[in-house]
Amino acid sequence: MASHAEQMQKHFQANNRTRDIQIHTAKVHSVAWSADGRRLASGSFDKTVAIYVVERERLNKEHIFRGHGDSVDQLCWHPSNPDLLATASGDKTVRIWDARSSKAAAVINTKGENINICWSPDGSTIAVGNKDDLVTFLDVRSARSRAEEQYKFEVNEISWNNEGDLFFLTSGNGSIHIFSYPDLKLQHVLNAHPANCICIEFDPTGHYFATGSADALVSLWDLHDLVCVRTFARLDWPIRTLSFSHDGKMIASASEDLVIDIAEVETGEKIHEIPCDTPTFTVAWHPKRHLLAYACDDRSDRDRDRDSGVVRVFGFPNDS
Repeated sequence: MASHAEQMQKHFQANNRTRDIQIHTAKVHSVAWSADGRRLASGSFDKTVAIYVVERERLNKEHIFRGHGDSVDQLCWHPSNPDLLATASGDKTVRIWDARSSKAAAVINTKGENINICWSPDGSTIAVGNKDDLVTFLDVRSARSRAEEQYKFEVNEISWNNEGDLFFLTSGNGSIHIFSYPDLKLQHVLNAHPANCICIEFDPTGHYFATGSADALVSLWDLHDLVCVRTFARLDWPIRTLSFSHDGKMIASASEDLVIDIAEVETGEKIHEIPCDTPTFTVAWHPKRHLLAYACDDRSDRDRDRDSGVVRVFGFPNDS
């Protein structure tokens, strides 16, 4: 009987078509799927947010949201409402968008240039981090700040665990800081990597979380015991982005390497790699299907205008 890795290798051999769509005019910083998987969103250096729908194995534009005064660096969907999207920008605002509308449902002023954002699992709170390592917790209903925490170290990415009772930060010194929530009391500091710990992602099944580092390693952690159970070491450049598949069995990681690595979580075995022309800085698995959305850096050659601002989705059937 074929192993899961062998089954998925065959699956991607038969389903390896990539669909491209170009809506943005500059580099895409972030892609994310809505909770129901019907919509894909992207945020760009061109200050816009784009919403797409997947129909008949194709990407189609639904909305372009304008209003941010600076680059849209990161975005995230509401964990259960597939219509609500939050965006973080260098313009010192967080915006909440309703995908059924043409304008922002809320604009929240913040103290600094925002670079990362996440939504609490219960949907009540948005956490946003800025370039000055200040993390602000925003009440979604009132669209106001609920609390803020200033950190004395470089904060890279922020996330709640799946239950919402712990809050995680990755740091510039390679450590993972874990706080109880909502009281934000420090519970653990994990010395995860010898270099900058850049990104963090939680497995949908609740068993693991993974971090990516400037040491070019992805480390997989047991969420209950807080021990590193495995590392993935096929890429050569700092790991910029991670995503678990909806079933928790695969993890995609990307960097300035010209491939996206897809690995089996339980063994570390390579399942597939997606070739890229330029570095990749954002990847996101679909919440119900084995479709991977991603966006690469703009080309620096004469084809730059043609390839600027492209969003890609890998995993469509070859015969569609």
